[in-house]
Amino acid sequence: MAEGVGTVEACRVVGVDRRTGHRWRHGRPSRAGRTAVRSPAPPSRPAPVADARPEAQSRFLTQQERLAIADLRRAGAGVRAIARELGRDPATISRELARNARPGSRGYRPYAAQARADARRKRPKTGKIAACPELRDLVQGMLRKKFSPEQISQRLRRDHPDRPELHVTPETVYQALYVQGRGELRRELHRALRTGRAVRKPRRTGEARRPRFAEPMVMISERPAEAADRAVPGHWEGDLIIGKDGASAIATLVERATRYTLLVPLPHGRGADAVRDALVTAMHTLPDHLTRSLTWDQGSEMGRHREFTIATGIPVYFCDPHSPWQRGSNENTNGLLRQYFPKGTDLSLHSPEHLAAVAAELNCRPRKTLGWDTPAERLATLLTETS
Repeated sequence: MAEGVGTVEACRVVGVDRRTGHRWRHGRPSRAGRTAVRSPAPPSRPAPVADARPEAQSRFLTQQERLAIADLRRAGAGVRAIARELGRDPATISRELARNARPGSRGYRPYAAQARADARRKRPKTGKIAACPELRDLVQGMLRKKFSPEQISQRLRRDHPDRPELHVTPETVYQALYVQGRGELRRELHRALRTGRAVRKPRRTGEARRPRFAEPMVMISERPAEAADRAVPGHWEGDLIIGKDGASAIATLVERATRYTLLVPLPHGRGADAVRDALVTAMHTLPDHLTRSLTWDQGSEMGRHREFTIATGIPVYFCDPHSPWQRGSNENTNGLLRQYFPKGTDLSLHSPEHLAAVAAELNCRPRKTLGWDTPAERLATLLTETS
């Protein structure tokens, strides 16, 4: 080997099996799958030869392995024989030769192959968003409107179906925001995400409130089937988002079929009487065919639910204890609204006009569950068909 002879040829000259030569050279048995014939101890040699395959085998071929491939290739070994010699998968060797062997020749240049592999593997690479200014501007504009990465991805595909250079996956947007070293999106835009965080973190569920009422409750199990399957519009889910120290609140209403959202101000507090009066006023602004039912949790603010039903003709159904998923559309919407009304802030500072503007912006966001239509578009279609 010190004279430049390949492994296979050296074994032939010495007169030992190829696997024995492999064991002499690398200090371990071959992975050929068959037991090697017992052979005499190896002859002395001036210096050990570098190992072609390290003990902790890398995912990528090393320079020594490429030198071994060149030796075996010149000796006439096939792809599977080379793979057995190096302990690699035959597909790995086949791809390496296809990429780096000279066309029309059995020649293979290991140093040039290593250089090409290093160039291909260079990191970090320019991301798709950074490489396309038009795409970057579109993504940043949608983030400023508080679109989620998935909404951005699907809306770009829908609005530009014939331009794949403007198509990105949600993960591409997340990476452009989180990996700041790439510089693909403005650093402050991570605040436009639902959580406002610059790193991933599991979401936490809120604390449930489950007091009981003096008036008997009608449970969600008695709600009409048309509300459960969202086949008929007019069934609403409601809840409160609470401000700093529990001193202020906003009522949120979400229509189950269209996900259309109403924000109801509560300037007189969140007691049962104040919530009843505010909800009655809000429901009187809706057409009759959009006021079929209201689903709420067992919070004390709905203690006057019977009086609300008498004033509006809208039955109120209550979720089971510790079951927020039974009004999942409203729970999801409340999470979105925390972008506008962070926890620990005074919600009484927001005027009815500001609440209406926030609801309008939220209703103009595309939703996956609506086939990437917006709630406003769905409601407009519904009202047009009804009229």
